[in-house]
Order: sequence, then structure tokens, then C-alpha cells
Amino acid sequence: MRTPFALLAAATLAIAACGGEAPAPAAPAPLPELATLTVQPERSPRERVWDGVVEAVNQATLSAQTGGRVVELPYDVDDYVEAGAVVVRFTDVEQQAASRQAQAALRAAQAAAREAEAEYTRIADIYGRKLVAKAQLDQATARRDSARAGLEAAQAALRSAGEQVDYTVIRSPYSGIVTQRHVQVGEAVRAGQPLISGLSLDQLRLAVDVPQSEVLAIREHRKASVLLDAEGARRVVASDVIVFPYADPATHSFKVRVELPKEETGLHPGMTVKVAFVVGERERLLLPASALVRRSELTAAYVLADGRLTLRQLRLGHRFGERVEVLAGLSAGETVAADPLAASAALLASRGAGHD
Repeated sequence: MRTPFALLAAATLAIAACGGEAPAPAAPAPLPELATLTVQPERSPRERVWDGVVEAVNQATLSAQTGGRVVELPYDVDDYVEAGAVVVRFTDVEQQAASRQAQAALRAAQAAAREAEAEYTRIADIYGRKLVAKAQLDQATARRDSARAGLEAAQAALRSAGEQVDYTVIRSPYSGIVTQRHVQVGEAVRAGQPLISGLSLDQLRLAVDVPQSEVLAIREHRKASVLLDAEGARRVVASDVIVFPYADPATHSFKVRVELPKEETGLHPGMTVKVAFVVGERERLLLPASALVRRSELTAAYVLADGRLTLRQLRLGHRFGERVEVLAGLSAGETVAADPLAASAALLASRGAGHD
């Protein structure tokens, strides 16, 4: 009994004896025109990344500048407050009484000053006609000067009393969010006692501790970006980078302040976020993120070589906006399909045409 292999061999010999030839495999159909790009090394920033803590540039705890009892607390924690809005109000009975007393003292000082001025004018006129002694003129001059000083003191006392009245109304120095209330309605307070804390979200900055080995490079370039996502696709460029001129004696690290522009970033004080500092330059192979194919945990790109399109796995590095660094899988001068969807469709079409 013949084996299948023997039967296959016999059939092959019979075809050869009849002069027949085995059909050659069909060549794949040519690829349609695709948008491509050639990968070339580019000079790009070399970065180091550290964690930073978000801080509010404007944050304060308002304290009492006079004594009284709290009668109004219009805002609670997490409330938004406009600049100039009343956040705490005290009773002002004592302050108003002191103000009225100062006003009365001012009127008395004004009357005394007018009388002293008139007396001085009369004595000076008489002295000019040689009818009184020089001592009387000196006395009138002294009384006039004393009355003027008393008037100035009374005016200053009235201003001080008015300020004490103003201190019973605490207003927000800027627009922001209330973070803590230190007193309650009905509570008696004294001068210097904390009342309410708040901060403004209009302008933020970050505090970053960096090792002393990188301080010189950071101070030289003074450029940084805040990474708003894990991949670094969303970045906010710092408006300024300030390196403190001294190190922490315990950790030997330097504090760096990163100022953020006034724009909506989604950051809030107290959050931690990655900050990338420019410490030099290097050559990299960069690809647009739109040219990448992601399948599960693998990242690849369609590479065009010798008229053939292949899907090649890549190892990526840092992301710079809309472009990504390629660490492995591509070489300088290679051609990559710019649109992976179009490249995938073209590859499937060419294979289907080849089978036909």
C-alpha cells in the first residue's frame, strides 16, 4: 500500500513528465501612494524630571487689628470670594465712641488754635508799634505754636480712631477661595488673632527640590515644563524658573521655584506634579504621535522599505508635545507611514489583490 508521501511524489513526477510546471506564487499588488516621512536625528532638549508641589502665589491669613465680637462671617470654607468683599465684621461700639471723642477733641483743638493765632496777630501788631515788650510777643508765639501742635495731634488722633472703626470690617485683599475659618459668629477676638485664611487660584507656582549636581545646568538654561499627564503629552511651559541661592543643610538639595502662566491648568495648591527641567541638548529620533500604532502594551509604526510595508515594534522615550522620542526600532533615514490607518488599509488591500 502506498503512503500519501509516495502518492504525492508520483503525482509530481507525472506532472514533470508531461512537461507541466508548478504555478509560481502571486506577487503582492503594488502599494498605493501613502503620505510618508523620513526619520532624521534632531536637536532637542535634554531634560531631568522631579516632583514639585503646587503653591498659590497669593495666600494669606487675615488677623484682627482691633478688639471686638464677631457679628458676621458671610463666607465658609471653599466659598469663592471677590476682591474687596467683606469676610468678617465686628461690633464697633467702642471704636465709634472713640471716634466721636476724637472728633470733639479736634474741634476743641481747632478753637484753641484759632484763638492762639488771633492772639499772636494782635500782639505782633502791637509789638510792631513798640507798645509791648519782646517777651509778650515770645509768649504769644509759643502759645500759637503749641496750639498748632495740639491741632495736628487731634487730627492724627481722629485718623487713628477712624482706622480703628475701619478695622472692624475685614475685606478680602484679592479674589480667591476660603481655606479655613479660625473664629465663629459671637466669638470675642483681640488684636492679632487669626480670623480667616484663603488663597487665590489665579496664579500658581511649584516648589521643587533638586540635587546640587543639577543646579548649575538648571540655573544656566532656566527652562522647565510641567507635565500634566503621565506621558508628557500635555505640558505647561513655565513663565520663569528661580533657583534659591542656598542649599538645605540636611538634604543638600536646592529649592527651585517654577512660576506658571495665568491659564487654566487643572492644578490646585497642595498637589504633586512632575516638572521637567532643561539641562542640555542631545540628538533624538522623533516621530509624530499620530504616526504610532498602539496594540495592547505594544507600540509600533508602519515602515516602508524596498517597496514593502511592515509593522515594526518600537521602544519609546520622552514625549515632547505632539512628538515622541524613539529609542529603538528605527534608524536614521528610514521612511515611516504618516497615517497608520491608511497604511493598514493599503497593506490589507495589497494582500487581497495578491491572492486574487
